[in-house]
Amino acid sequence: MRATRLATGAVTAAATALALSLPLTAAQAATATAAAPAAAGAGYWHTSGRQILDEDNQAVRIAGINWFGFETSNYVVHGLWSRDYKSMIDQMKSLGYNTIRIPYSDDIFKSTTVPNSIDFSSGKNADLQGLGSLQILDKLVAYAGQDGLKVILDRHRPDASAQSALWYTSAVPETTWITNLKSIASRYAGQDTVVGIDLHNEPHDPACWGCGDTATDWRLAAQRAGNAVLSANPNLLIFVEGVQTFNGTSGWWGGNLMGVAQYPVQLDVANRVVYSAHDYATSVAQQSWFSDPSFPDNMPGIWDKYWGYIFKQNIAPVWVGEFGTTLASTTDQKWLAALATYLRPTATYGADSFHWTFWSWNPNSGDTGGILKDDWTTVDTVKDGYLASIKAPGFPAGGGTDPGTPGEGTATCTAAYTTTSDWGGGFNAEVKVTNTGTTPLKSWQVKWTWSGAQQITNMWNATYTQSGTAVTAVNAAHNGAVAVSGSASFGLGGAPGGGSVPSLSCTAG
Repeated sequence: MRATRLATGAVTAAATALALSLPLTAAQAATATAAAPAAAGAGYWHTSGRQILDEDNQAVRIAGINWFGFETSNYVVHGLWSRDYKSMIDQMKSLGYNTIRIPYSDDIFKSTTVPNSIDFSSGKNADLQGLGSLQILDKLVAYAGQDGLKVILDRHRPDASAQSALWYTSAVPETTWITNLKSIASRYAGQDTVVGIDLHNEPHDPACWGCGDTATDWRLAAQRAGNAVLSANPNLLIFVEGVQTFNGTSGWWGGNLMGVAQYPVQLDVANRVVYSAHDYATSVAQQSWFSDPSFPDNMPGIWDKYWGYIFKQNIAPVWVGEFGTTLASTTDQKWLAALATYLRPTATYGADSFHWTFWSWNPNSGDTGGILKDDWTTVDTVKDGYLASIKAPGFPAGGGTDPGTPGEGTATCTAAYTTTSDWGGGFNAEVKVTNTGTTPLKSWQVKWTWSGAQQITNMWNATYTQSGTAVTAVNAAHNGAVAVSGSASFGLGGAPGGGSVPSLSCTAG
């Protein structure tokens, strides 16, 4: 995300009043439930007019969140220094977000790139230890799919240093951009959790749309890159952002799609293009329309002009890939309320609506903040509340297997027991489970028999049963998955002390 001021006149339009939906009676609800089709969102998606349809031709609505970090010098999503990645994805799901947009830079494809700032203590992120950025991305995609969330990958920057106006730089030429796009498209072929790729984030001046110069015409570059992606995985959606300036009229970086009317993106595979706009409030930059006397009633006309017409004229689906604000000013509060109404409440319009991913999940976005507060756990319920009317149902769980690991192999494990303290009347111990097989563990179970009268009094990072002297410990939800050669640990307390170290058996799942 970046913004630049623009100079253009505001367009005034009246906001459309929305009808309120009436609650169903119990009988009506039962009838509706009985007649309801399978949940929308299965498989790969395609477009039809202004809608996105699933493999069964049911309309879906992207209603999601941006989780950034892979595009920075941490080379991994942010916040893992504070929490386990699975708990974050679970929380996204619990709040009603159904899609994650994950920005990255081309640095993650380099063999020398090492992700950093991940907390592995107390069993957090245990299955990410020793993995590279792409392998960690594999884990995030796999778990999101299990949770019924979809993923859109966003090539945000050529490298981790800064946003670029064009899709290439002297250090990262177009050939590298396209090679890496094809590589990541192939990586997730067959995994329909990844539904598409946002080709490049926020093209801006001197990027043009329809000017015909192959060095600066973003529309032509998007066609080249989109076709390359589809040659590697023809099932993906191709998300194409706008530019800054078209025919002398400027807008937000990536937010000006006025050129689509005259110069649409044309790909070799039909029904794959989704246009993407970015839109922000005054916490990012001031714009002329915010000081218009008719604000916020002028905003629907502004949005119609830059990108909304594409949806309203049934040209293609439109996805607002980024929008956000700190909500510190009254202007920003009015802007977000107006935008949520413009994007069409789900209760009224269903999936015949604009698509969106809010910026951002992260609290460390300097000019917008996030859905999470600075502790990386507490939800900003006011900000999240503005989005309630445009959230949409989740999708069927699934999405294939982790591409970064072998499809076949032997799952085996060992467990090592260490007494960490013993004061006679009681003791503490740690058990380390190590994946000794050739395929990742999905779960594990450790068993042992005490030689004396020891009874477990508490256990953390695992659950247990004890019958007489026999103990069975099973992984917790967050640390059952263990990479090849990786490990996970759990701890326990018991009494009395003074016992010998038991012999452990480990069973892999």
